[in-house]
Amino acid sequence: MNNSLFSKKDNLVRHWTATIAHVQLMIGIVLYSQSPIIKYYWNNFTEGSKDLSTFFFGVIHMVLMLVAIAMITIGSAVAKRKQTDKDKFKTILFWFSLAVSIIFIAIPWPFSPLANRPFFR
Repeated sequence: MNNSLFSKKDNLVRHWTATIAHVQLMIGIVLYSQSPIIKYYWNNFTEGSKDLSTFFFGVIHMVLMLVAIAMITIGSAVAKRKQTDKDKFKTILFWFSLAVSIIFIAIPWPFSPLANRPFFR
């Protein structure tokens, strides 16, 4: 493994990754609260929970994205406090990779069994 120094640029990438993730979370919460699918889901909870696609957008997508942002936040905070540069890189790699994996699961891909949506409408 390369013994690179954790430079100021690396620290900025760590910081801005977490910051942009939090901004995206705020945008997502606003869009979530305005979505007609979500309004339908919460107004027809029992019926909406039976439909996998509606349940995906009503609960699964939101929960997975919140978990992913929490992991980015935890990874950023833990890496910031690590003493060695190697530990900082390892921590960021672990937490950010885990978060990206969860984000990819939570995206409604066209081939997803949970909620398949076309790339373009």
